This record gives sequence, structure tokens and C-alpha cells, in this order.
Amino acid sequence: MISVPDTSRTAWRADFWAPVASFRDPLFPGLTHGLPLPPPSTVRGLLAAATGEPTEPLAFGMAAHSEGGGVDAETYHPISADGTNPAVSGRVRAIKGGMTIRDRPFLAHVHLTVWLPGTDGDRIAHALRRPRWPLRLGRSQDLVHPLKLVRTTLRPATAATVDHALAPAGGHDVPQATVHRMAASVSTDRLSTAWSDYLWCDTPTGPHAVRDAYEDDKGQAVWLLVP
Repeated sequence: MISVPDTSRTAWRADFWAPVASFRDPLFPGLTHGLPLPPPSTVRGLLAAATGEPTEPLAFGMAAHSEGGGVDAETYHPISADGTNPAVSGRVRAIKGGMTIRDRPFLAHVHLTVWLPGTDGDRIAHALRRPRWPLRLGRSQDLVHPLKLVRTTLRPATAATVDHALAPAGGHDVPQATVHRMAASVSTDRLSTAWSDYLWCDTPTGPHAVRDAYEDDKGQAVWLLVP
């Protein structure tokens, strides 16, 4: 879902960088298939860490890409639902269904830009200057570094530079774009997830026709995504 443009809006543009990050695709249970960018739900968790709130349901725009990636070996300690192999100090025994080693795809030098409009954007921008909790992008060890925080104006657009912006399905017709089904938001008790289809390009695109989009002061296309 998106917030359909009507008039220009002021917003904050926040840039982040992470040396390493990994985003497992939950639509592949039992496998460690990785996503090429953070899903919106992960970005919402990042913003909530800054403010200290349980969730941040505001509409925001985002763009993301990485400079590379690879595969690492990671130790998993799954807890048995029936309690037959309980965790001790965060570890379980290496039995069938217990501790195991799996390949885990990761991304290197992850760049993330988030556009935060309105009064909620002002509130979050203030919190990003002194976050309540450590800022992470994905796993607990994947720390993210805030870079720049600047004011911008989002104007309704029919053409803009798409590049690595995350767009809803139908937001543009860039031929090299791929569709990714990702979590838009996760409930605070983690029992329910809202899913949505998004368009994303892994290479720069230049200007293209866009639908239901804004552009910022740099001519970058922005879609305000809602939970």
C-alpha cells in the first residue's frame, strides 16, 4: 500500500550505512534464502529503536542497495516446541533437529535512505540524533551507522529517477525491476505479518515515468509506503 500524493510535503531524508547485514526471506522456511535489501518491516524496527516506541506505523519512503555480498556459515540453535531439547545459555545440543551449521547469505556495505514526512518525521529525525536503543539493520549484530539527516521537499511527480527506490507494484515500468514480496510490518507480539509486493532495481535506472510518486530535491523518486 502507498500514500497517494496530492500536494507537496516537507520531509527529512536520513542516510544510513551498514558494513554487513543479512535479511532472511521468511517465505522460504527451512532455507536461508536472503533478500537483496531490507524489507520495510526491518526499517520500521530501525526507526522504533531510535524512538524507543514499540512500533513506528508512519508512511515513509526508502531506497537501498549494497556494494557486494557473500555467504557465511552460521550456527543455529532452534528450540524444540515440545521442550525435549531446551536451550542452556542460548545453546541447544547438536542432535537431529538441534544445533546445526547453515550457510547464511549476507550483504556488504549496505546503503539505506529513508524519507520521513510530516510531524512524525520531525519526531523521528529528532530521535535519530540521540537514539534510545542501538540502531541495527536486521540481526542483532548488524549495526547501522547514521550518516546524514537533511530537510527536503517531496513534490508529486510523473517522472523521476527511480534507481534503488522501493516502489509498490505498478509504481513504474522500469524493465530491469524485479518484484519482491516482503513484510510491510510485523505486529508487536510477532504473531501476524502484513505482506506486500514491491518493485526494486539493483542497478541505477535514471529518469522514468512513475505513478503515485513524489520526487525529492535531488529528483529521486519516492513512494510513501504504509504498513
